[in-house]
Amino acid sequence: MPKYLVIVESPAKVKTIKKFLGSNYEVLASNGHVRDLPKSQMGIDVEHGYEPKYITIRGKGDILATLRKAVKKADKVYLATDPDREGEAISWHLAEALKLDPKKQKRITFNEITKSAVRESLKHARAIDMDLVDAQQTRRMLDRMVGYKISPLLWQKVKRGLSAGRVQSVALRIIGDREDEINAFIPQEYWTLDAALMASGEKKPLLAKFYGKDKKMTVSSKEEMDEIITKLKNADFTVEEVKKGERTKKAPLPFTTSTLQQEAANALNFSTQKTMRLAQQLYEGVDLKGSGTTALITYLRTDSTRISDEADHAARSYISEHYGADFVAESSVSQKTDKKIQDAHEAIRPTDITRTPFSVKDSLSRDLFRLYQLIWKRFTASRMAPAKYETTSVSIGAAGYRFHVSASRVVFEGFRSVYTESEDAKEENNVITGKIEPGMKLTVKDMDAKQHFTQPPAHYTEASLVRALEEQGIGRPSTYAPTITTIIARRYVAKENKNLYMTELGEVVNSIMKEAFPSIVDVSFTANMESLLDSIGEGTINWKTVVENFYPDLDEAVKEAEKNLEKVTIEDEVTDVVCEECGRNMVVKYGPHGKFLACPGFPDCRNTKPYLEKIGIACPQCGKDIVIRKTKKGRKYYGCENNPDCDFMSWQKPVEKKCPQCGGYMVEKGNKIVCADKTCGYICGKED
Repeated sequence: MPKYLVIVESPAKVKTIKKFLGSNYEVLASNGHVRDLPKSQMGIDVEHGYEPKYITIRGKGDILATLRKAVKKADKVYLATDPDREGEAISWHLAEALKLDPKKQKRITFNEITKSAVRESLKHARAIDMDLVDAQQTRRMLDRMVGYKISPLLWQKVKRGLSAGRVQSVALRIIGDREDEINAFIPQEYWTLDAALMASGEKKPLLAKFYGKDKKMTVSSKEEMDEIITKLKNADFTVEEVKKGERTKKAPLPFTTSTLQQEAANALNFSTQKTMRLAQQLYEGVDLKGSGTTALITYLRTDSTRISDEADHAARSYISEHYGADFVAESSVSQKTDKKIQDAHEAIRPTDITRTPFSVKDSLSRDLFRLYQLIWKRFTASRMAPAKYETTSVSIGAAGYRFHVSASRVVFEGFRSVYTESEDAKEENNVITGKIEPGMKLTVKDMDAKQHFTQPPAHYTEASLVRALEEQGIGRPSTYAPTITTIIARRYVAKENKNLYMTELGEVVNSIMKEAFPSIVDVSFTANMESLLDSIGEGTINWKTVVENFYPDLDEAVKEAEKNLEKVTIEDEVTDVVCEECGRNMVVKYGPHGKFLACPGFPDCRNTKPYLEKIGIACPQCGKDIVIRKTKKGRKYYGCENNPDCDFMSWQKPVEKKCPQCGGYMVEKGNKIVCADKTCGYICGKED
């Protein structure tokens, strides 16, 4: 009997795939990568054609020995690693490490771990795609060059243990640029006016919003608003125009890696790392009661919204049977994009639409169930008809001003009967219950004027950072979660209440990268590099051309930085704080969380204290010194040295100058100084 060997990446897939293939097939796992560049050196021969030097990863010797024995017994070896560039590279590394005969080895890929998909893949076995391997190799080499050339520079100029990465440095730059925008933002005052208007015979008021005159009017002060309200006090409110219409809302596209991470963050409050971990389990298979280990979703690393004809047909049949023929979409929703989609993947979807979330709930943990339910609902909705709304727009005139009422009601649920996006779920519709016609007189029940201030751009969250990385072409589906995890783990960025904030350490690293390596942290340069990697994968550019053009410029920039970059001063700065244990003057040290006070007598004396750096400004509440403090996660703020007795704190740096308008304290905002009291709104330049 012929024996076939199938090698997969994850041990979790072994049992499931073995069940599909039968006794003639042996299924073993490589446990991910088996070879990599050495950790002790860059591992790329820059003087002889940029050839990479690969070694067996520590701990993988026994796995390779087991695989070699199985290879000897097998008539044919199928390399069934993941269906993406990295999976292609792992297959190539396995072929090299196991010294596989090219005639004996075959590469197979499947987008879902189902019996039909796995068996079908055997019919389409092929050779390893070296273009895809070269694209992945090039990414690995570029990342290694950046890490191994720039990280030692950071150790030399800042502190040991820091690292730079090709994609992580750009992500840090994006967060830093947003922080600069927020810090420089000057709030602008504006007012809104809502009128609760009653129609004759109606019990429920109509909520109308102030619009202006012929054009939309911005009301910038209380005086302006008071003047408008005075004119409106005894005015007649008359319905001038009523427009009725219909609008439709298209079904959402099925999930890609990026949109799944974003929606799981918004709807389920999952981190990107958690979403990917759970999705991996759903893809590899979970133990279902009565069915054994079963894969519930398709491959989770994809930027395609394509769906196979078979899955599309199954979804439409299911929707027609359970919701009715009216709920089936007339045609598939497609994604319009100029971006190249990596590989021939499908979107993330259930492997079987008839396996509803309710039917598997008892077999899944709470979080696995919630993620599967999200994926199932989104995919089902993507094959459903649009939702239809009846819209009513009312224009109301009073004293030369206009108020608008916009209302809508759902007349056909369509896809909304299955799925509502987290953002849509927050929508509140203004419903008109009675009959409204032009010429009707309305009486004022109440007028509500409110003061507002324009808000700065929001801090990035993991979800919005993933969106920004995707929109700007930075990284690929497999890189979003590890990139964010790395910058948080390195303490360059702190995560508080979902928001990402730059830490002091992050500011130092970002500043050095922008000054010494502007191209590395340039968004356009990095996006262009992704495009070049795509071209290598398509076979239109040679990988060596990309590496040869990249490395010399990087090497030159590192040499310049070594000469010209000033060392960030983190030497042991002596303070006037006396160590209460040995009497020496304590010194400033720099740790993973920033600066702290330590006794210079270490290791004999191990006394340490928090370092409170004074900014030379008196606390506006108690008169003592304001110091730089940090939250537990490393975000910088300004507080009183007399804390907890004095609770003063400010995210912006206070200045000595008092507000000439209200007498309160003022803070720095970019190149301006503004009153800390938003309702005062006083602004001046730093030189004024």
